[in-house]
Amino acid sequence: MAEADIALIGLAVMGQNLILNMNDHGFVVCAFNRTVSKVDDFLANEAKGTKVIGAHSLQEMVSKLKKPRRVILLVKAGSAVDDFINKLVPLLETGDIIIDGGNSEYRDTTRRCKELQAKGILFVGSGVSGGEEGARYGPSLMPGGAKEAWPHIKTIFQSIAAKVGSGEPCCDWVGDEGAGHFVKMVHNGIEYGDMQLICEAYHLMKDVVGMEHDEMAKVFQEWNKTELDSFLIEITANILKFKDSDGKFLLPKIRDSAGQKGTGKWTAISALEYGVPVTLIGEAVFARCLSSLKEERVQASRLLAGPRLPQFSGDKKAFLEDIRKALYASKIISYAQGFMLLRQAAREFGWTLNYGAIALMWRGGCIIRSVFLGKIKDAFDRNPDLQNLLLDDFFKTAVENCQDSWRRVISTGVQIGIPMPCFTTALSFYDGYRHEVLPANLIQRLKAAVHYTVGCLCQEVEEDKDVQFSKQSIAAISEITFRQCEIFAKDLEMFARHAKRSTINTEDVKLLARRSSSLLKYITQKSEELASSNMEQKEKKKKKSSATKGERTPRAKEAAVTESEDSNMS
Repeated sequence: MAEADIALIGLAVMGQNLILNMNDHGFVVCAFNRTVSKVDDFLANEAKGTKVIGAHSLQEMVSKLKKPRRVILLVKAGSAVDDFINKLVPLLETGDIIIDGGNSEYRDTTRRCKELQAKGILFVGSGVSGGEEGARYGPSLMPGGAKEAWPHIKTIFQSIAAKVGSGEPCCDWVGDEGAGHFVKMVHNGIEYGDMQLICEAYHLMKDVVGMEHDEMAKVFQEWNKTELDSFLIEITANILKFKDSDGKFLLPKIRDSAGQKGTGKWTAISALEYGVPVTLIGEAVFARCLSSLKEERVQASRLLAGPRLPQFSGDKKAFLEDIRKALYASKIISYAQGFMLLRQAAREFGWTLNYGAIALMWRGGCIIRSVFLGKIKDAFDRNPDLQNLLLDDFFKTAVENCQDSWRRVISTGVQIGIPMPCFTTALSFYDGYRHEVLPANLIQRLKAAVHYTVGCLCQEVEEDKDVQFSKQSIAAISEITFRQCEIFAKDLEMFARHAKRSTINTEDVKLLARRSSSLLKYITQKSEELASSNMEQKEKKKKKSSATKGERTPRAKEAAVTESEDSNMS
């Protein structure tokens, strides 16, 4: 008998909590898991006394669903999602809905949307943020895919989502195909940035100001009453003051090596792919990569010297306020860059994204939830076509008010030797963005020189081989050549550094060309010719210098005679 409003596959803690959340809001959920015994365990324990029902096979699960059938997959991203889809499709009918609530890569979601559309199945890829607690009591939900599915899942999704303000749900339709998972990916990238910025503020407090953990916890508690009011600032204060069973602070005992699940890296890769300068998230990912080199860092700390400057001796209270403002300004940059990436993706894929609604989705339920996101929604409400948050009056004024503090913090940290990759890259982006003219014209001049040389070489080949090169071909060869030159330059620099030299010599160039015997032969020949020419030039200069010394003017000769006479007299 069809009695369930929706089914959920995957009974890890997130899946269980999401089922209980839907149950709390009056929906009948059918639970299923690949390991069937987990279904019985769940019904006998966590779901005991609820309306949740179970199924011991996919066929049984589908038979218990009302039409159109709605199935949520909360399984590991990748092949597991495709496996379940392949098993479900023969059991479903046209108009039924499959929802992927995992951290799938947005391109996979786009592919699945297209494949299932051809079979009459509606596919939705939904970002789910907020962790286990969010899943239980109200997550941030970011659904995208087949829009025809939205009317059939809207009530369930907006009922279980977190609520903010006067009860607005942190869930709305994002866009077509992989839009929902793309927005979730950017959310996770921003989360990486927020965490790294907080870590850099903590580092400055600890190693520059010399504060103790309980003292830092109080500062973060105070900051949570300002523009920085957020879940991450709140839990940072709690983490800092948390003590282990021995009465000592726990944080110093934790290994300073952070891993990554992939979505932050995906954000950085997408930024590079679409040509968007999302520098802060990129640096946050690299900071985690650097932290993972623990053994190397331990060795380097004994060998590599830093600045020998005295510890901070300024006004502690004023400097803490400077750090707070630097954190706030950098946070604005991070979100501005994130929304730049969303805008570019919308252009690439033809998505119609509501940026104010996205900010609202993140306003509650998720890891990056904060009061700050309400200001972003306001900015896009004022101007839906806003190109960059920095161009909004509120954020423009906020950054200007923080700018002096921002620069002081970075200057102080650099002089003392504190790594601040996200603080510094945020300021560099701001300075670059506000400059009407940047030195990229020099890059273009170099590119033009390469293009001209390639054009000349192609012309020679045309004349010699009686072939024709199109303008597009010449442009493509020029671009490849320029990029290869950039790679060569980096390799040559590494060769020189490996040899503990600050300059690149001909041996480095020969080493670079070792894989091409003809190129190596040509470079060796040219090197010998240049060496011979240099020797000739040196010999000429030497002869000229000797001749100059041998030919004295009459006045010089007279001065030499006078000097000799004076010497004899004395």
